[in-house]
Amino acid sequence: MKVGFLGFGEVASTISRGLLTEGVEILTCVKARSQRSADMAKSVDVELCETFSQLAESSDILLSTVVPAEAVNIAREVGRNVKGVYVDLNNVSPATINEASNHITNGKITDAAIMGSIKSGLKTPIIASGPSAETFAGLNNYGMNIEVIGPELGQVSGLKMLRSAYTKGVSALLFESFYAAYQMGMDEVLWRYLAQTEGPNFKESSISRLKSSAVHARRRAQEMDEVSEFLSEYEDPMVANAAAEFFHLLSNKRGLMSEKPTDYRDLFRKLENNLF
Repeated sequence: MKVGFLGFGEVASTISRGLLTEGVEILTCVKARSQRSADMAKSVDVELCETFSQLAESSDILLSTVVPAEAVNIAREVGRNVKGVYVDLNNVSPATINEASNHITNGKITDAAIMGSIKSGLKTPIIASGPSAETFAGLNNYGMNIEVIGPELGQVSGLKMLRSAYTKGVSALLFESFYAAYQMGMDEVLWRYLAQTEGPNFKESSISRLKSSAVHARRRAQEMDEVSEFLSEYEDPMVANAAAEFFHLLSNKRGLMSEKPTDYRDLFRKLENNLF
């Protein structure tokens, strides 16, 4: 079994590490990718292909794990060379999934979404739909946790958009609330009182959200643009639009963080007087 990755960030590297221990061959191509992606691929010790075409032709299952803005472009680039199953694991809308699918000429495409923290590795829940979803779910034999929810493209990406509307909306509100609490010198008090209603693990999980929101602000902004476009078919997505605007604003400050902050206060100190 050969599994290829288009894009090699946190998701690809985490899944790759797990599959390698199960005897799966992992391939990627870092041509024109960031230095961070190249370094991650080398650290995992995956097979590097010379071109994306070679990667597509060599993979039994090819997973697209790029930023949302690149989802259609990368499908267009490799579509004619895909021999196996193409899995779009990006946080994009049903409309984007359908547009990308038009470029996969063999028609073997799956719409998939990660439904939990990728830190759980292969056990992270993934849902899938589409004409080749069952084939993709064959990776369960190698330790993955994939559930097929339907045969149609767009079923998963629709759920993915709704989940993002909630999680990224909460993250944006959390960031704003605690940034203000930090400036007031009242963040510890707010943590304590919110934990009474939100549960004992609230502070730990929320701090992880704060740091992740800052480091991945650009991706979050693109995801929320997709969410807003999707929700506009059903309603006026006021909250989603506001969350998208927030993450775009935060992504403009991305240069202040050369790496993931170790503490949320360190993050806020870097952003102080330079965010809103």
